[in-house]
Amino acid sequence: MRIALINSKEDVAGVNIRDHLLALLAGSGRWPLADHHTLTFHEIDGRLIYQGRIDEEVDADLIIFISRHSSAQPTPALTVHVTGNYGAADLGGEPGALAPAAPAWMHAILRNLAARAPEGYRVSYEVTHHGPTALATPSLFVEIGSTPTEWADPAAGRAVAESILTATPGETINLIGFGGTHYAMRQTAIALSSRGAFGHIVPTRQAGALSPGLIRRMQEASRAVAAYIDRKSLPTDEGGQIERILSDAGILLLSESEIGEASSLDWATYLRVRSLAEEIAPGSRIRIHGLAGKGTPVSVQIIPDLIEETVKSDKIGFLDALDELPVIHITKGSTEILSTFISFESESSRLASDITTLCVKLLLICEGAVIDGDHLVLRKVRFDPEKARRLGVPRGPLFAMLAGGKAVEIKGQTITPDAVQATSVKRIHIPGLERYI
Repeated sequence: MRIALINSKEDVAGVNIRDHLLALLAGSGRWPLADHHTLTFHEIDGRLIYQGRIDEEVDADLIIFISRHSSAQPTPALTVHVTGNYGAADLGGEPGALAPAAPAWMHAILRNLAARAPEGYRVSYEVTHHGPTALATPSLFVEIGSTPTEWADPAAGRAVAESILTATPGETINLIGFGGTHYAMRQTAIALSSRGAFGHIVPTRQAGALSPGLIRRMQEASRAVAAYIDRKSLPTDEGGQIERILSDAGILLLSESEIGEASSLDWATYLRVRSLAEEIAPGSRIRIHGLAGKGTPVSVQIIPDLIEETVKSDKIGFLDALDELPVIHITKGSTEILSTFISFESESSRLASDITTLCVKLLLICEGAVIDGDHLVLRKVRFDPEKARRLGVPRGPLFAMLAGGKAVEIKGQTITPDAVQATSVKRIHIPGLERYI
């Protein structure tokens, strides 16, 4: 790949970064960017935000603009972002125009910045803003902010230079983002903890003016496979409107947890998993546990009563144990864990045995279940409010005391907990039960 690094002679931060890039490349170290790509440096007159169509001059597959960042609230900062204007073009570019983004490269550089930032510097995305927009080549800005002190800081210049030279983009989940402040803190946190890589991001202050056409252009310019909405930062009606536009456009909407979980799977595999879950239970949601990589997803059926009783007995312990297995569980409505799971075809037989074994062991420990041939027998003793009422116990605190195992007195008569208990027995048939003990 041919990569052009462009700075302005007038920009102290850009010159600072460029000088460190050249010095590092002239040294004895090996740098992935230089080892695997062809680098060219371009220093221009004037401001970078007005350099529309500069890609026609530099002949590159990727443009990295190295620059300064200014802020009305100056904070030491290292940032990355793509360019564009959702509305008016007050700082270069054209109104309503978006430049092609490079989400995987921004993701790689952002993570490097987080690892190398000098003490006291904040690292983040910035939302899409300013020019140039008239570009056919994917590009990104990498900036030092926010005052002349930071622009000239050699530690900041070296950190940015190293972050660029060590960038090795991996397989990312390219996203467009909605909501938040100028510094897109939720989107930044997602990128730093997952394969979620943002292209164009629109802040809360501009989200209300978005149109279906502009959202579609955001997706196309970002080569995004999905979208993320920072719901807490948006009014309910605006978030709902964006969600409807995404749905009408067929753009997948992912939550923060879904992005994190999807990061463990090959993207095509993840989409097949979602499709299979929809076949199993339309309108359901999935939670990915220890399943990772790529494979052919298949359904794995477990005895429904066994799952139901295990979840009632120790849901947290069950979910924690699933994290160690190559499995996905499905939820729908009030049913927190369906009895049909998803795994890879190669894992399905062993997984069915592992989940059954897990359930049996948890019920033996937590419920004192007993084994009768191929049946797991659960005997449960519970407080029976009808028995308590017949014995004259009024509903309220005395019910709670009896349910908690304490005796109570009613008109001089002692009512013991065992007097107001009911016993139920449930037998779960598990063929070959001895294999799971």
